Amino acid sequence: MSVDPTPLALRCPLRGSRLIEASAGTGKTFTISALYLRLVLGHGDEHTAFGRELLPPDILVVTFTDAATQELRDRIRARLVEAAQAFRGELPAPDPILTQLVAETAPEQRPSCARKLDIAAQWMDQAAVSTIHSWCQRMLREHAFDSGSLFTQTLETDQRELLAEVARDYWRLHCYHLHGAALGWVNRFWQQPDVLLGKARILLDQHLPEETLPLQDLIETGLQQAAQQLAALKAPWLNWLDELEPLLEKAREAKAFNGTKMNRGHTAGWFEKLRTWAADRQGL
Repeated sequence: MSVDPTPLALRCPLRGSRLIEASAGTGKTFTISALYLRLVLGHGDEHTAFGRELLPPDILVVTFTDAATQELRDRIRARLVEAAQAFRGELPAPDPILTQLVAETAPEQRPSCARKLDIAAQWMDQAAVSTIHSWCQRMLREHAFDSGSLFTQTLETDQRELLAEVARDYWRLHCYHLHGAALGWVNRFWQQPDVLLGKARILLDQHLPEETLPLQDLIETGLQQAAQQLAALKAPWLNWLDELEPLLEKAREAKAFNGTKMNRGHTAGWFEKLRTWAADRQGL
């Protein structure tokens, strides 16, 4: 089986959708900058490339965080400068990608390619390199009429206060009217909106079923089910304790364990607590 020695960044088609899976530190930014070079140079055959050179305003690069955006912009700019130097013959030992790009370009076209790369590097401050959220905000602002959105918008990157407000609204709408066992359960486990929000955070990214029951009925139903399960758990324990106590006494007489550390006073107290727990049909 032959392996194509051409780097992935040079043989990856520029049209359509392509998925490149890579872990940390394997060269994702390096590959993106190489693809950027190809777009600026118009590299690729006529069936896969765009048919013309592109400039930074024509290319959209999207990442996840503001810090990654600035790093990616700087790396692409540096890569464009390196490529321009390689096409002018000023880079002593260009890497394999630049070497191949230069080799595939006719000598008389290399000065023109170097100028294109220089112009693109100077234009990187206006390049469309942004986070997903800021790009969406920009599109909504620029196409406010078409999208039906406001002309003035604010990008909220910190949602803590918004989530706290949602928790307070939920508390006012659903918790103020609770009574009986449901109110006691909320006072015991939720206590206040901030505690409720802390417990609910793990559910924010999950798909939840649409619940039609009011909170009062929902909690009472859960408490009833828990009580039934607890009663079923406790049911056999009184008989088990009557059977276990003489067995434990025989084991003590047979010196199967240290009778000093586990004396009758201790075990009697344990059995009494277990009998009290098993006989209580209300508490835990």
